[in-house]
Amino acid sequence: MADIHIVREHGLGLEQARKLAFRWAEVAEKKLEMDCTYEEGKTHDVVSFKRPGASGELKVSKDRFQLDARLGMLLGVFKGKIESAIVENLDQLLAHQDPLYAFEQGLSKHEAKHEKHAPKHDKHDKHEKHEKHEKHDAKHAKHAEPHKAPAKSAAKAPAPRKAK
Repeated sequence: MADIHIVREHGLGLEQARKLAFRWAEVAEKKLEMDCTYEEGKTHDVVSFKRPGASGELKVSKDRFQLDARLGMLLGVFKGKIESAIVENLDQLLAHQDPLYAFEQGLSKHEAKHEKHAPKHDKHDKHEKHEKHEKHDAKHAKHAEPHKAPAKSAAKAPAPRKAK
C-alpha cells in the first residue's frame, strides 16, 4: 500500500472551494470511475472517494485542501507519477484567479486531446452506413412478409392458346 498526503493553502473561501471540490468529485466519478460521497459541513466539507485500487478523502475548508489517499499494490507502483500529477494540477488551478473556470478549461482541453487520438469516423460515412442498413433492413422486411395470393379480378383470364 502507498499513501499520498497533499495539503494546499488557498484564499478561495469555503463557497468557492466547495464548488471546485464538488465539480472535481463529479468528474472523478465520470472519468476515473470513482464512487464519491460529498459531505457538507459548517466549517469544512469531506469528499470520500473509492475505486478498485484507490480510496481516500479530500477535506475542503475555507483556506485549505487536504488530500489523503491510499493506493493499492498496482496503483502504488505509480505513486510518484500520480502524486506529482495531482500536485501539479492543483497548483496550476490555485494559481488562477478563478480556479473553477480553469478546471473547466483544463477538462475541455483534456477531452479535446483524447478525441483527437480516438479512432476517427467521418459523419458522412456514418450516414451512408446508416442508409445502407435501412435499405438492407427494408429489403429483408419484404421477404419476411407472408406471401399473399394475387387478388382475383373480375375479368376472366384468356384461355391458353394451342400451338399450331
